[in-house]
Amino acid sequence: MRIDVSLLPALAAAFMLAFARIGAMVMLLPGLGETNIPVRIKLGIAVLLTLIILPLHRAAYHVDMQSMVPLLVLMVHEIIIGVVLGATARVTLGALQVAGSVIAQQMGLGFVTAVDPTQGQQGLLIGNFLTLLGITLLFATDSHHLVIAALNDSYTIFSPGEMPPSGDVAALATRAFAAAFKIGLQLSAPFLVFGLVFNIGLGVLARLMPQMQVYFVGVPLSILFGFLIFALVITALMGTFLDYFIGVMHELIPLK
Repeated sequence: MRIDVSLLPALAAAFMLAFARIGAMVMLLPGLGETNIPVRIKLGIAVLLTLIILPLHRAAYHVDMQSMVPLLVLMVHEIIIGVVLGATARVTLGALQVAGSVIAQQMGLGFVTAVDPTQGQQGLLIGNFLTLLGITLLFATDSHHLVIAALNDSYTIFSPGEMPPSGDVAALATRAFAAAFKIGLQLSAPFLVFGLVFNIGLGVLARLMPQMQVYFVGVPLSILFGFLIFALVITALMGTFLDYFIGVMHELIPLK
């Protein structure tokens, strides 16, 4: 019995191309691309997703094994597509960091920093908490399935071998950053109102009672009232973030 193995080089090349797209996306995804997750686990997840997705889109890869140059160019295209998709999902977490920074400033905790376990660098305590809570909710509500669906449907939007239009990629990046900043400010809107009213009240109090040490009275009250407001709005705040994340993922999934 003879076994035809002539298709193996082309299949291996298609696997590496799909792995380039999926691996680049996994390295940036929220919850999977964090710095504290071992690289082997990231590679294992990327390989597993490649084994699942490649059979669905094997026909989309037209591999020419006669020359390495087209193959390398195609791999660069796949990496760029993966980075664009992963970065779009990653930017959504920036909304929580923006909201956390504004909330911390209004509560008087702008100087309280800690190591962000997702990025391995210093960040404001409130922002770190919101980021971890957001990632937890993404997995608890199975919203990460939308990321896998977007990865699968990316072959409809960005076909292998076709360079993503630079104008569309720039527009996508601009919308993603603008939306993250806008949502971050919207999430922190109650604290902006609280900070404005509270500081105006402290200013009036300082004018009425110049001998009072307003700072020593205002900071504890600002933290206390800030945490009370935070406890009241945290559910609505994270629900709004989940709706925003799901909306971003649906933009990457073409309508059937």
